[in-house]
Amino acid sequence: MPPAYHTAFVALGSNLDDRLRCIEAATAQLARLASTPIHRSHLYDTAPMYLEEQPRFVNAVVRLETDLDPDGLLERLLDIETSLGRVRAERNGPRVIDLDLLLWDDLVRETEALILPHPRLHERPFVLRPLVDLDPGLRHPALGRRVDEIWAELLPKLAQDELPIRLEP
Repeated sequence: MPPAYHTAFVALGSNLDDRLRCIEAATAQLARLASTPIHRSHLYDTAPMYLEEQPRFVNAVVRLETDLDPDGLLERLLDIETSLGRVRAERNGPRVIDLDLLLWDDLVRETEALILPHPRLHERPFVLRPLVDLDPGLRHPALGRRVDEIWAELLPKLAQDELPIRLEP
């Protein structure tokens, strides 16, 4: 029997060193976890949230098909972060790379190690905008709403400097 494949969405962010190089390196490592070619959103230059006194980020989201379970995928994401030099010094602080597991199929669950869907996905422009690129009709499994609807609702609430800026055509 062939292995079951699951669809996962992973957010990527970097605001230290060569941000674009870090995102490209993480994307290449994520591709090695996938069972089929991955799909990445456009890249966006974004303002930091929560801890605002730090450099701007480059953000993207990747959709991948994997035979890993959510905990196994999270473990591999943490390994990728470590391999690229991530040091966890300050919550929401500057980082070479940040990989967040946003969605794994339509699973809704909460453990000490992992909450799915990501608990702040719906409030983060740097996640929603790239998700809309990849799959505007994607439904948030806990909220039951499409990501393009959530984005459209959030958009008017954002200040001009909070809007993600697309980096390539």
